Amino acid sequence: MPPLPLLRLPRLVLGEVFKSLNIGEKIQLSFCSKKVSTQINNARFYSQKVIVVLDCLNEKINVHSENNKETFEITTFWKNHRGGFLSVIRNLLKMFQCKISISNNYNSDLFQPTISMLFDLQVEFKKLTILLTGSKDHNLLWNQISKKLELVDDLKISSVPDPGFRPVFISWPQTINIWRSYWFNLEYVLTCTCSRITLELSNLGNKDLDEILKNWKAGGLPNLKHLRVESQRITNNGMAILGMAPMELREKEIQTDDGSKKATINTGYQIFEMFFQMLIYQSVHVA
Repeated sequence: MPPLPLLRLPRLVLGEVFKSLNIGEKIQLSFCSKKVSTQINNARFYSQKVIVVLDCLNEKINVHSENNKETFEITTFWKNHRGGFLSVIRNLLKMFQCKISISNNYNSDLFQPTISMLFDLQVEFKKLTILLTGSKDHNLLWNQISKKLELVDDLKISSVPDPGFRPVFISWPQTINIWRSYWFNLEYVLTCTCSRITLELSNLGNKDLDEILKNWKAGGLPNLKHLRVESQRITNNGMAILGMAPMELREKEIQTDDGSKKATINTGYQIFEMFFQMLIYQSVHVA
């Protein structure tokens, strides 16, 4: 068959052609010419929703569909590594409805400029993993992104011990997981609006958990669906939590004071976990 004059097709037909392509075909075709790239970009809102996984350390980009049935890896050798990497990301954002997944690769100088660009563009994140050490560069980055954390579905923070380290949350992600969460104290928990909170190597103890549960029972923490705390300060011979030792709370169900929510508590050695659910009441009318 003779070559297909793709760009001579009627606009509506051309749009249908682009919508039928898979992820890899669209990316490869977009490299052919600016005209083709423009046409693909014009069909963005009819395009697939994709997860873009950024590997800053190895300068690789992996694009896959939400159901993981399609995947395409981009490895490009460019003279200007930073410029080329950021340029490819910008093009993907024009082609697809993207959510980003990125981790702070400790030896990469691409992470910070990439994150800064993505937050400036108001891009949504599927997963964001960052390292906070209290250094000047990390503090600058945190000050930029802490105002826009509502763009993040799942935030994971790795931090190193620093007695003076106290990041300020101006906004909150959907879920948060903090390793070495010694600095994430009771005040942080009570003001957090995340639906899931996981705190590893925490400094929270029995007294803090008692305050958290009392606050929840009184109607606080309305968004919370799951809480997990791992701490050496959770002890069976310490202060009582809701009048009980931690091990006595295992598989215990509790309700809010107004009866609108309930939670199941699961405890283990230095572990406290709660799963929350909404109670649904149906009114019955008797004739």
